[in-house]
Amino acid sequence: MVRTNSSPRLIDVAHASGVSIATASRALSGTPGVSDSVAEKVRQAARELGYVANLHARSLASGSTATIGLVVHEIGDPYFSEIASGVLSLAAEHGRTVQICHTGRDPEAEVEQVRSLVANRVGAILIAGSGFVDASVEAPMRFEVQRYAEAGGRVAVVGRHHLGVDSVLPDNRPGGRAVAEHILGLGHRRIVVVSGSLELTTVADRLEGVRDALDAAGLDAGDVPVLEGPFTREGGRECIRRMLADHPRTTAVIALNDDMAIGCLSQLRSSGVSVPGEVSVSGFDDVAVAQDLSPGLTTVRLPMAEMGARALTLALKEPGSRARRQRVPAELVVRDSTGPAAR
Repeated sequence: MVRTNSSPRLIDVAHASGVSIATASRALSGTPGVSDSVAEKVRQAARELGYVANLHARSLASGSTATIGLVVHEIGDPYFSEIASGVLSLAAEHGRTVQICHTGRDPEAEVEQVRSLVANRVGAILIAGSGFVDASVEAPMRFEVQRYAEAGGRVAVVGRHHLGVDSVLPDNRPGGRAVAEHILGLGHRRIVVVSGSLELTTVADRLEGVRDALDAAGLDAGDVPVLEGPFTREGGRECIRRMLADHPRTTAVIALNDDMAIGCLSQLRSSGVSVPGEVSVSGFDDVAVAQDLSPGLTTVRLPMAEMGARALTLALKEPGSRARRQRVPAELVVRDSTGPAAR
């Protein structure tokens, strides 16, 4: 084996010996559950690579503070602020403080924020927000959280990820189907979907639910335009401008989060299009402001504060032998922003 100039890492030892990172860690630490032959193979690879255990990371985890690290995609999005409120409330009950980091849905920034939290010796890390459809995008994050967990740290996520840690999973696909069935039940057939990046698992799952409903109704999902934009209010406004230009006969908009739906309502109002008289609009999440809009927003309700609290509860528990998953149901909430299709 040839040693590179950079310091070898645990993942290098694992690859060289043909085992998982977790097995390599157990073999080098003498933890039971690894055969003598495999343990010796891992130790031999470590010697040849010149690997030295990351005692600093272990000391950070074992000497951690009472602070919880919370990583969110967009702190200005009510979805994340409501998740954060659940985390903050439960953390206070346990005498812990919360350090919140914002990533802007940038996977590289997300990794850097986690590294910073580890360096600040947080006792647990929560990651709230969508994972990425392509598992390779999350490979650097998976390495960081697994190394932190192996050193004694606790990690839990909200949303579908490829990180192999405890997770709270909202019923995004059933929710997408429910809201699309509602729109179809009102007689709408000229429908546009307004979505965030299709690279996000949350978007992919909600969109799949919409397509499930279209297929069940005997419609070709490929005939329904999907307008992709930033998962924000401005993204919703931008998508409506494109819809009015390219799909002017649309009678219903299914936005895949409330922030985009609010932007849709704003742009339709500015463009003189009545809701729901000419175009119905629905969202997803049921953020606190959704019921106070005019018209009130039809959406899919997720218990966001509860989701944040559940994630923290998982992180505070002793780790299980396998990653734990808790599903959270979605509920359709019908308000005044949807109505029968215009004739």
